[in-house]
Amino acid sequence: MTKTGIVSQADAPRVHLETTQQWREWLLDHHQADTGVWLVTWRTPTGRPAPPYEEQITEALRVGWVDSTAKRLDDERTMLYFARRRPGSPWARTNKERIARLEAAKRLLPAGQATVDRARADGSWTLLDAVEDLVVPDDLAAALDRHDGARAHWDRFTPSARKQILWWIVQAKRPTTRAARVEESARRALLGERAR
Repeated sequence: MTKTGIVSQADAPRVHLETTQQWREWLLDHHQADTGVWLVTWRTPTGRPAPPYEEQITEALRVGWVDSTAKRLDDERTMLYFARRRPGSPWARTNKERIARLEAAKRLLPAGQATVDRARADGSWTLLDAVEDLVVPDDLAAALDRHDGARAHWDRFTPSARKQILWWIVQAKRPTTRAARVEESARRALLGERAR
């Protein structure tokens, strides 16, 4: 357990469920008291029942939870870690699209709506929009221009590589950290290497 009372992934309980309904009921019963859980499911090759991935994610979002780490438990089972979404954590476009569908269907529960409202208010809802659109921020563009040839290398990086670097830059909490990451990204691009 961490200092804040939040259970770490290593210490989180595991729950093995076979249906979306079981997952939904577990979340309804535990989303306010628990802080995280490993959802254990059968692997597809076993032919045994398991809630579909998309439904696992959607049900968690309904109560303000989010998925993170996936692990293979053994030859027959896999597990995916779910936890309450932390304030200020950025929202991927895929989860925002899921939220839009939940809102349109009026399936978002109060805890999920409160999480969304908080994210919209604190800016974390839109934090990754420019990253996902591969928009090069002004400070990185200037740094790439300062290093002759860096921009050409940057443009040859795959979209996923550029997205990873942009995400790393935007996640910096302090201006000095961001500036250092921008400079490292431009310097490494000059060498044809990805920062991060």
